[in-house]
Amino acid sequence: MTSFDPNTLETRKVHSYLLSAVAPRPIAFASTMDEEGNPNLSPFSFFNVFSANPPVLVFSPSRRVRDNTVKHTLVNVEAVREVVINVVSYDMVQQMSLSSTEYPRGVNEFEKAGFTMLASEMVKPFRVAESPVQFECKVNDIIHLGAEGGAGNLIICEVLKFHINNTVLNSDLTINQEKLDLVSRAGGSYYSRAKMGFFEVPKPLSTLGIGVDNLPEDIKHSTVLTGNDLGMLANVESLPTKAEVAAFIDDRVKRYPHLRQASRMEKHKLAQKYLSYGDVKSAWHILLSE
Repeated sequence: MTSFDPNTLETRKVHSYLLSAVAPRPIAFASTMDEEGNPNLSPFSFFNVFSANPPVLVFSPSRRVRDNTVKHTLVNVEAVREVVINVVSYDMVQQMSLSSTEYPRGVNEFEKAGFTMLASEMVKPFRVAESPVQFECKVNDIIHLGAEGGAGNLIICEVLKFHINNTVLNSDLTINQEKLDLVSRAGGSYYSRAKMGFFEVPKPLSTLGIGVDNLPEDIKHSTVLTGNDLGMLANVESLPTKAEVAAFIDDRVKRYPHLRQASRMEKHKLAQKYLSYGDVKSAWHILLSE
């Protein structure tokens, strides 16, 4: 075996080994609110359940390794000691990934990622309507594990009320794990789908994606494209130019002569096919073609 002393490694290397070896990890999709009432939404994979009586969940927004800054989530729960922890199903994984983009403070990640804000009953932060299980929590304690980049901040949350979508419940009101279809986090760009195993989701841009809120209306409200499709489309810094779209279509028409006459729905279906291959650029060219 190859052995390592964490004290002799760069923090980023320790971080990478930990995330790859301790996997897969459940995802806490944490909704918080700042003192001015601005909502924030961000995923964390340092997360688990630690008690049933009282019901307690714990997650940790770590200090950023690269520059030792802290997440908006941590700042918010220190000011407003409430949080909603939403679980993440496969149907929302691309939008969830997009929400992890480091948008400026005050930007609403619900809108950027295309999620629906649902009013909570016991706490101020909103629930994610698309999440199949939502836990409304009060923050009992915050334990700071260090002051350097990579240090965790344990947020200990007591569940005040939780909500489960009827579509994932069995007749005896137990949760059907296959219908719940949870995803979890591993190292690098890897995720794991509970009932199907590993898959990859490209990390959000280091620059800012345009967000679902800036998609053209016919795409945003498509009857074909899914939330995951929209999440992939929104994770681009800018849209292709008209010249780029025209050049792409001219090339594709050689093989698909009826492409120019395709209906909007047909183009959405074709774009969805490109997205299934991870080809976001071609999908955009199809969607923006006239």
